Amino acid sequence: MTRTLLQWTGRLLAAVLVLVLIAAGVVYAASERKLRQTYDAAVDSLHVPNDAASVARGEHLARNVINCTLCHGEDLGGAVYSSDPAIGTVAGPNLTRGKGGIGADYRDMDFVRAIRRGVRRDGRSLIVMPSEVFTHLSQEDLGAVIAFLKQAAPVDRAVPKSGFGPVGRALLAAGKMNILVAGKTPHITPPASVAVDTTAAYGKYIADIAGCHGCHGYGLSGGRVAGPPGLPPASNLTPAGIGSWTEVDLTRALREGKRPDGSQLNEFMPWKVFRGMTDAEVHAIWLYLRSVPGKPFGNK
Repeated sequence: MTRTLLQWTGRLLAAVLVLVLIAAGVVYAASERKLRQTYDAAVDSLHVPNDAASVARGEHLARNVINCTLCHGEDLGGAVYSSDPAIGTVAGPNLTRGKGGIGADYRDMDFVRAIRRGVRRDGRSLIVMPSEVFTHLSQEDLGAVIAFLKQAAPVDRAVPKSGFGPVGRALLAAGKMNILVAGKTPHITPPASVAVDTTAAYGKYIADIAGCHGCHGYGLSGGRVAGPPGLPPASNLTPAGIGSWTEVDLTRALREGKRPDGSQLNEFMPWKVFRGMTDAEVHAIWLYLRSVPGKPFGNK
């Protein structure tokens, strides 16, 4: 009797193992199809300047507006954003010409394709790269950003490649991890240039390329933020939400990360990046926020 029970137990375990292996194979195949999917990699030609003013403009945008340094490091030498054996690794590659960097090998159009489309040179999607935000960059500003990246000081650093662990692959296969960016990046026709002034229109442009709409919604009414568990909801930035704020209050929020009552904003809000915005940029954002229709919280 005991021997028979052991035999049946062994067979059951073997059957379960076979099912697990089949499920793992299905998950791997489904996730691999998504990872190997290719996208249109065609992009318009772009002039990349090399004058000091353009490089300075590119550095300002990269460091204080579009936040390249969050994932790629302050020195652009790459950094690991998150790493978990089960979920996977998300890392910003070394963008410089140093050992382990892509700067020496990347052509101008490779940068354009990655930044504006979220697409690798082989046509596959990048992971996490916020190209759905950067696609709004004007041709002139994108050229300036690339000019800055190309002259960055070489950094010798090998950075792990982004990839998925078993749980990450399962989530990817099930459509629960939407971080392959090429498929969700709109193909818009960017403006050749944008006038740098203190108007609501320029404020909207800054909000577009800084990713404000990604968290606060295209109507800026706030709500749930896509990302890891535990993130607080984004605030309602319309007049219905912060209508009592003054421009001084907004400036304090962007410069110091504090609300009018002195309470601290959540660290997920990248005020430490935005504190480098110019006074003119902050004023333009203020005018833009005042120009949008008031909406109830979470009413996209």
